[in-house]
Amino acid sequence: MWQAALVFEAVGRARAAGIAVGVIADAVFGDPSRGHPVALFGTGAAALERISYADDRRAGAVHIVVLLGGVAGSGALVQWAARRGGAVTESLCVAAATFVALGGTSLARTGDQMVRRLRAGDLESARALLPSLCGRDPSVLDSAGLTRAACESIAENTSDAQVAPLLWAAVAGVPGVLLYRAANTLDAMIGHKSPRYRRFGWAAARFDDLLNLAAARLTGVFAVVCAPLVGGSPLSAVRAWRRDAHRHPSPNAGVAEASFAGALGVALGGPTQYAHELEIRPTLGDGRPPGVEDLARAVRLSRAVQFVAAGAALSVACRTGRRACLQA
Repeated sequence: MWQAALVFEAVGRARAAGIAVGVIADAVFGDPSRGHPVALFGTGAAALERISYADDRRAGAVHIVVLLGGVAGSGALVQWAARRGGAVTESLCVAAATFVALGGTSLARTGDQMVRRLRAGDLESARALLPSLCGRDPSVLDSAGLTRAACESIAENTSDAQVAPLLWAAVAGVPGVLLYRAANTLDAMIGHKSPRYRRFGWAAARFDDLLNLAAARLTGVFAVVCAPLVGGSPLSAVRAWRRDAHRHPSPNAGVAEASFAGALGVALGGPTQYAHELEIRPTLGDGRPPGVEDLARAVRLSRAVQFVAAGAALSVACRTGRRACLQA
C-alpha cells in the first residue's frame, strides 16, 4: 500500500514539474512558426475529411472519434512508456505536451500587435492580423469593429488556449491535454455553422463545448479575481457574468466574454460578421464600447488570468497525487 502511495505522490510531482516547464517554454518561445504539431494534426484531419465527409451528423461523429481516439490512445501510450522511464522522463513528456497545447503567449503577443496597429491608425494591417485571432470577416470592420472583435477573441481564447489546456494537463496528464487540443482544433476547423459543416461539424462543436465547460467558468472566476489589476471591478465582472453569459450562443464563450466585459467596464457583443453568415450577438456588459486602450487592458487581463491559471494547475496536479496517496 505504501509503495502505491509513493508512486501516486511521485506522479503528482512529475506532472506538476512538467506543467511548470511547459508554461515557461510557452512564455519564452510562444507557438512555433513552422512544423507546429497542432498544424500537422490539422493537415491530417483535413486529409481524412476528404474521405469521411458526408452532410450528416453521424459521419461527423465518426470523423472525430477516429481522430480523437488516435490522439488519446497515442498520448496514453506515451505516458505509460514515460512513467516506466522514471519521474524525469514523465515530466519531460508532460512538459512537451503542455507546450504543444498552450497558446496563451502567442494570443497575448498578437493582441499587443493589434493594439499597436490600431493606435497607429493602420487599419489595413490590423485587418490582415485579425484572422490570427478569430474567424470574422475583417473587410467589413472599421477601427471600432476590429477593436471589439479582438477584445472578444482575447477573452474567449484565454479560456480555450490557456486555461483549458492547463486544466486538462493537471487532471489527466499527457493524453488529457493532447485530446483537449485536438478536440479544440477540430472545433475550429469544422465546428462552425457554415452550410458545409452545420451537420458534419455538430459533434466536434458539442464535444468541444463539453471539454471547455469547467475551464470557461474558471476563466470567469479568474477574471473576477484579476479585475482590479486592470482598474476594473470584480463586482461588475460577476454581475455581467450572471446577467449576460447565458444569452450568448456558446455556453462557454459567453462566460469568458461577459466576465471580461464586466471586468473591463465595456460592452461586448452585437452584429458579428463571419464568412458564412451574420450573427446578431447579445450585448455583454453595460459599459461603453471598447476602445483601443480597453483592448490593451484586455490583453493585460488575459496575461493575469493565464498566470493565475498556471498556479492553479500546479496546485491541482500536486493535490491529485496527494489525494491518490491518501486513498492508497
